[in-house]
Amino acid sequence: MAMRASSAVVAAPRPSLLRPSWAARFVAGQSTSAALSAGTPQVDAATGLRTAAGAATVAACLTLGGRLRHLKKRRRARMRAAAAQRPSDEPLQIDPEDPYAFTLAILGDLHLDPRDIQQSYDGREHMKSILKDAPNPFTVSLGDLGESKDCTGSGQLFSGTTECFKYAREFLDGFGTKFDVVGGNHDLEGIDEFGTDEDNLEAYLRIMGKTTPQFCHQIAEKTLLVGLGSTAFRTSTYTSHEVSIDDAQIAWFEETIAAHPASDGWQVFVFSHAPIIGSKLRVLQENHVVNGCCWLNHTHAVNSKRFIHTVRENECIRGWFSGHFHLSHDYQDSITFPEGNNRGHCVFAQTAVMTSRSSRDGRRQSRLLKGNSEGFQMYTVDHSKGGELRLDATVKFTECAVDGGDYQGCSTIAFAHPHEDYDHDKFLTAYTPQKDDSCYVSFDSDGSLNETCDDEEDAEEDVYWWHMKDGAVLGVQNGMIIEYDAETLCPLGMVVSRDELINRRVAVVDDGWHGSTLLLYDDNSNDVTVVQPNEDGSYWRKVVRNKMHRMREMRRMTAAKKWMKELKGDEAPINAISSYGPYITTAGQVMGISTKGVCSKVK
Repeated sequence: MAMRASSAVVAAPRPSLLRPSWAARFVAGQSTSAALSAGTPQVDAATGLRTAAGAATVAACLTLGGRLRHLKKRRRARMRAAAAQRPSDEPLQIDPEDPYAFTLAILGDLHLDPRDIQQSYDGREHMKSILKDAPNPFTVSLGDLGESKDCTGSGQLFSGTTECFKYAREFLDGFGTKFDVVGGNHDLEGIDEFGTDEDNLEAYLRIMGKTTPQFCHQIAEKTLLVGLGSTAFRTSTYTSHEVSIDDAQIAWFEETIAAHPASDGWQVFVFSHAPIIGSKLRVLQENHVVNGCCWLNHTHAVNSKRFIHTVRENECIRGWFSGHFHLSHDYQDSITFPEGNNRGHCVFAQTAVMTSRSSRDGRRQSRLLKGNSEGFQMYTVDHSKGGELRLDATVKFTECAVDGGDYQGCSTIAFAHPHEDYDHDKFLTAYTPQKDDSCYVSFDSDGSLNETCDDEEDAEEDVYWWHMKDGAVLGVQNGMIIEYDAETLCPLGMVVSRDELINRRVAVVDDGWHGSTLLLYDDNSNDVTVVQPNEDGSYWRKVVRNKMHRMREMRRMTAAKKWMKELKGDEAPINAISSYGPYITTAGQVMGISTKGVCSKVK
């Protein structure tokens, strides 16, 4: 696909984005998700110059591929310029006798498997050697304790079972430090052993030595660790892979943060299995975006944003760590300090996995924090290199600093240290719109947003976004229409699949009642498809069903085939048909459901 040059006719005005009260300076190898977002203007970290990503009006058939190459060249030039003017970033001096000093080991998704445990044991030994003589050591596991497979020959999933919890408890006890855990999307998956989420949660808490899904630990003078754990699996409305934080935990979290203000010297580090919306960490469009499970409380339009609101309003929150994506630390947006929209003083960090079996990109890594009252340093522990430490970022708390823009304020300064693995683009992040970027389009007088292209590759490279009159933010990337959260501009889910967009145009027209209507049409027929919003006003497809129901459906299908073979003979070709469901892969189901009214190519 490609866009027509256009003029605003019915486009809704873009919401203003607040500037932050803090100032931040990223230097040489800046770790921000915006650095990988196609068509996004950036503030040069060294010079303060905002660089445009392209002309405001984009001609027809301009593709993302060429734009990305152009942006990468400009980004490398900015990074070289920043490195030449780099301010002093001397390492923090950590005194083992300092009561404010601490050392924190952060473990990503463990997915322990008794059949394949050696790499997990090796990773534990790497961390133990670092923590052994460290000041105030503590270990945090980000959940998903067991492998989501039959690891014991019982026929049931290992994750979420009593056996899994005991195995994980023994593993974590072996670190030799105090530890705590936040529940992930697989930790209540013991659906054959437990009838309810409540029963499953009780076993998890009891065996892991917890009293509540959340935790709060003071590990050093004025240093607090806060964790939030998922409490729903069977009761999830849509995908059971959404990480759900209940209302009681959210209220507790807000109260706990308010009781530990930065004005009293507190620094707080927060942990959750999935990241929060607004963090701008890398997410995978083909997996977590299309299935609606990127963020904490992803499908809840209000509760999903209470976390970023708390971050904005509380300077004490210095870092937020998450796992869930099984991605390494070797992307620029694996550590983010997003500018704009007043995101407080918080650094967000993705945490990788210990085992190659669980890794999406082959890297085996954990996080390590060393800090005191002046700041902290964030390291990668590389388990494929014998536990080698790599310094990724230094964060210092300062009274006053100037960022790359034109405003000042009391702030946190983050130094992202360059290394050979940054700019690792094996997995393309979901595009995130930015205010005033060149990918924003308005409508032609006839409502059309794009020209149709016959080339599927071109269609998958196009990037643009727009506002609907009802406030929804929609865009096209990788050949799909994606919905974005109107406040944070983070991706929410897929509206139309790429198969349905090939050879079709997108139009937005006035509905005659002060609203706008999203249409799909082509030049070779008189058919037009209205893409209707959901009843709650959102557009993205909330169709992924709970894993518990899917597993039971597949078991019934297996039973039916077995019975028919007994009836017809083992050699008989049995064609089992289900009246409803099932489906094997979540992504396949979302991508395979046609928009009603479109003659879909999906088979």
